[in-house]
Amino acid sequence: MVWQMSDLEGPAEGPAEGAARSPVTETDAERRRRRAQFLRELHEAKALRERVQPRRARAARMRQAMRMRTFRW
Repeated sequence: MVWQMSDLEGPAEGPAEGAARSPVTETDAERRRRRAQFLRELHEAKALRERVQPRRARAARMRQAMRMRTFRW
């Protein structure tokens, strides 16, 4: 059986393309609120990761400290 590229691609217009075309009127306040929530969740996930994997977290802290020491302004 020979596959055609059109068979593999699926529908020509997916939900992402339709969403990109529709004008999204998002206010700065909404964007900042979503960003703040994302950053809170990211910080929480990093803290959980440090508690679960202390050895890796310590190694990561040491690498970060080394990067900061060797960085030149």
